[in-house]
Amino acid sequence: MNSISRIHPIRRIHRRVLVVLAGLGCAVAAFAATGPAAFAMLPSPGGATGSTRAPAAPPRVVAAGGTPGWQITLIAVGAAVLAAAAAVLLYRALAARRSSAATA
Repeated sequence: MNSISRIHPIRRIHRRVLVVLAGLGCAVAAFAATGPAAFAMLPSPGGATGSTRAPAAPPRVVAAGGTPGWQITLIAVGAAVLAAAAAVLLYRALAARRSSAATA
């Protein structure tokens, strides 16, 4: 086996570090996109003056819209199937690359 076909250990570590940094970058971007909505606060019932009197009318809760449970399940199953297919394709590509490198 010649030295050109082998991957240098430093390059392998470098590639792994880049993958980890890319994953962390995606996590930070997802947090930045969803963070403001997650930490939004409702105003206090008394308002800015701090009075404790009750509101004139009780608030009405409207339970319309939203995503039905079967659609959420369908999305989750579709994502799982897509991830499994991507994992199989990646595994086969890596296996083919290893076998072609071993025969060279």
